[in-house]
Amino acid sequence: MQNPLHNKSDIAVIGLAVMGQNLILNMNDHGFQVSAYNRTAAKTEQFLNGPAKGTKIIGAYSLEELIGQLKQPRKVMLMVQAGWAVDELIAQLVPLLDKGDIIIDGGNAHYPDTERRTAELAEQGILFIGTGISGGEEGARHGPSIMPGGNPEAWSAVKPILQAVAAKTASGEVCCHWVGKNGAGHFVKMVHNGIEYGDMQLICEAYQFMKDGLDMSHAEMQAVFAEWNKTELNSYLVQITADILGTNDVDGTPLVEKILDRAGQKGTGKWTGINALDLGTPLMLITEAVFARCISALKTQRVQAATVFGHKIEPVAGNREEWLAALRQALLASKIISYAQGFMLMRQASEHYGWDLDYGNTALLWREGCIIRSAFLGNIRDAYAANPDLVFLGSDAYFKDLLQQALPGWRKVAAAAMQHGLPMPCTVSALSFLDSYTCGRLPANLLQAQRDYFGAHTYERIDQPEGEFFHTNWTGTGGDTASTAYNV
Repeated sequence: MQNPLHNKSDIAVIGLAVMGQNLILNMNDHGFQVSAYNRTAAKTEQFLNGPAKGTKIIGAYSLEELIGQLKQPRKVMLMVQAGWAVDELIAQLVPLLDKGDIIIDGGNAHYPDTERRTAELAEQGILFIGTGISGGEEGARHGPSIMPGGNPEAWSAVKPILQAVAAKTASGEVCCHWVGKNGAGHFVKMVHNGIEYGDMQLICEAYQFMKDGLDMSHAEMQAVFAEWNKTELNSYLVQITADILGTNDVDGTPLVEKILDRAGQKGTGKWTGINALDLGTPLMLITEAVFARCISALKTQRVQAATVFGHKIEPVAGNREEWLAALRQALLASKIISYAQGFMLMRQASEHYGWDLDYGNTALLWREGCIIRSAFLGNIRDAYAANPDLVFLGSDAYFKDLLQQALPGWRKVAAAAMQHGLPMPCTVSALSFLDSYTCGRLPANLLQAQRDYFGAHTYERIDQPEGEFFHTNWTGTGGDTASTAYNV
């Protein structure tokens, strides 16, 4: 289809699944001329004659036609499945593009792929942007959180489009800013998804504590989550949890209880955990959230093991309102730890890769439009504005006070979970992290002694300068030769 106005398009979008279609409609709403392409021509026709009918959106039926419709520098956005499909499309596009043209990958790419693609395309004169996009289909249509990174030379050309379609805060702040060079944008999106894993699991643990521990009805639980959403816990995920708990199936019973308790995952949470291990960052809560999904997938084994062990969740006795107050504190504190761990990982990665991430801006990117949007992201931005070198979010005065106020209720809930057989791995892990992080002396001295005993791995002494290593012949027969001291 030719553009009836004979105007060149501002941008092309390849991939007409839900996210691609909604982004195109969003761009059109903001006055941009958009060309749409899908490798299946029928999909393009359906879109043009359906959601895009009556708009200025143009269809293309070959990549050559698509590129011919674009203004220079040409901007082509890929909304296709991450992995080989992106590389395949790039290989087809490059011969059709000129130096200075821009390819934008809006999928959930693994950041090393973005690093590689940015470098490879730069050698050919093509500018590449790897941008994380969060908010699902609703966000894509009305304003997602957008996290662009890649080749900085491309930013000025795409900035007007991406910032126009991005989410805005109530005060008009745009939830789209340049994150950093190379793979920074997709790394930040990966961490966003890791925090999302933690947030969701924490809410699920609170739900099970209410349902199985406090024997609450779904109407009662819905009311609690709706009320919590008026507090510091105000967030998209708490809001939709209240909605879910209030939704009944056709027979009038709660729909959520008809859903099989086997969680899926697409890999971004796993990537977050792997990178935390690689960078030596203790993402205990987020990795527990990934493993919680893994253990949920073992449904058949769990059912058999429940029979073998006779596992039973005992009711939690006591005043329900007091327990709910403690549970709210446990959820709030654990949620803070989830975000704190995510920001610790981003700091470690930024220093390792030289990305120079702006943590306050990152908090703003997530303030609206994305899945983990929460009221206290504004407080996170304020914390990093006051102290850009803040290493641990919990050390900021606002969050330190929240954590300290929450500790009694948090410990009460964690202890009850253990005593009554309620699995709350993330809530307990978050508490254990804080206890470990704030403990001036851990038992790692004994661990180092053990390593030196069996492997001559050496140790440092508290009465000697740091960086000097010692070895003891613990058995009297092991000799005095030490192993090389190094840390992975």
